[in-house]
Amino acid sequence: MTLPDLLDPWIDASFKGFPHDSPALRRSQIGAQGWNVLAGDLPLPLAVIRREVLRHNLHWMQDFARSRGLELAPHGKTSMSPQLFRQQLDAGAWGMTFATVTQLGVGIAAGSKRCLIANQVFADIDLQRIDQLQREQPALRIIFLVDSVDQLELIEAWQRNSPRAGSFEVLLEIGVPGGRTGCRDFASALTLAARLHASAAVRLVGVECYEGLAATGDAAQDEPYVEHLMDRVHAVLEACVEQDLMQGDEILLSAGGSAVFDLVARRMTPRLGRAAIRGLLRSGCYVTHDQGSYKRMMSAVASRTGCGTGLQAAMEVWARVQSCPEPGLAILAVGKRDLSHDWEMPIPLLFRSRGSDDMCAAPADWKISGLNDQHAHLRASGAEHATLRVGDLICLGISHPCTTFDKWRWMPLVDEAYNVRDAIVTCF
Repeated sequence: MTLPDLLDPWIDASFKGFPHDSPALRRSQIGAQGWNVLAGDLPLPLAVIRREVLRHNLHWMQDFARSRGLELAPHGKTSMSPQLFRQQLDAGAWGMTFATVTQLGVGIAAGSKRCLIANQVFADIDLQRIDQLQREQPALRIIFLVDSVDQLELIEAWQRNSPRAGSFEVLLEIGVPGGRTGCRDFASALTLAARLHASAAVRLVGVECYEGLAATGDAAQDEPYVEHLMDRVHAVLEACVEQDLMQGDEILLSAGGSAVFDLVARRMTPRLGRAAIRGLLRSGCYVTHDQGSYKRMMSAVASRTGCGTGLQAAMEVWARVQSCPEPGLAILAVGKRDLSHDWEMPIPLLFRSRGSDDMCAAPADWKISGLNDQHAHLRASGAEHATLRVGDLICLGISHPCTTFDKWRWMPLVDEAYNVRDAIVTCF
């Protein structure tokens, strides 16, 4: 696929939420069609991104990193959207982060020249692909994580069978007990660092950790947890510098999910003699944020940093009431196929009665109590609920943008009046 085809692909009625009777259109043509979500020009359910809020988030997060002397390498797995990758890079991102070599390929095709794979790479087919990409594009930089001698031995075995292969840049990953990947203690981390330094298959260029899994939104718990983790990271990094185990012109220190990124940001520019440290934040969900878990986390960030509103929710999912089968229950024509439910249920935000132009805030007692593949159960007891009718519009917020993005092949970008101004596609 060419770069123009990736950034400006064809979208047609086989894409959920695209008008049934519209001819296929290039993405760049969609904003000229005069469609409006609230006017019924597109079939529902439909996930949309509010364009101005998206722009705010892109620049807010870039400014946050820059003001702290850090770089941003956003995690592309959140959206897997080439258009959003380009917007993040154009806003000033140092590079992009991915979870797999397949995702990496999309990011490179979209224009990323510096790429982290925040995961362990060891399979022959993946190593071969990275080596091939770097041969084809000598200016391309690809860095992945290592956390065990077993992994290193697999990389070395592949290199022995590939005599023309170059070496790979790697980060030593520090993990936490009970967590996911990463070295669990100082001794094993330093032993591995020495092995990495001695290996012809890799070049050790930095240290990495991921703090997000244990984040709670409660500063009394999150701050000491992050401090302890970063103390461990600093201890390993300092020992590696003292023993001259790092290879390269600069040392990379990478951390930062989307929950407590401000806490790790405090500790990502340590002074280690003459060593040049480049801190890389990998937050990804900031791009659209959400109305649930990350909204609560952002409140804690704002209280710690005094940053005001900070990030805002840019993604919404619109649906219609399809049935009111009993008092206190409305069935919406939207379900697990359309929006995230892994962290918590969708959140009713707005409603508009059939035949009305008035948009109203959803009452506080409206709750989504359950989801089926194509249905949502909206329950409430207030008087407003009694007025809901088949055909009424409901706007839902989400918690965890990653698992809403992957349910849509495209999403319109809308202005504040819900006119469709542009679109993105996803490549999951």
